[in-house]
Amino acid sequence: MKVTYDRRTDTLNVSLRPGVGIAESHEARPGVILDYGEDDELVSLEILDASRRVTEADRVEFQLER
Repeated sequence: MKVTYDRRTDTLNVSLRPGVGIAESHEARPGVILDYGEDDELVSLEILDASRRVTEADRVEFQLER
């Protein structure tokens, strides 16, 4: 998984399957885009105007639950 934030475009991208091509995109909600691969599985999600939707878009906290 890879998470990127582009300050220039104010876009947050969460790539669940890096390297897998996107076959189809769907705007699930205004400003929230879901990308699907050829196998119809979710590949990534993109959040537009991220600084208005996500607290501290340029900071990521990662936690594994066991």
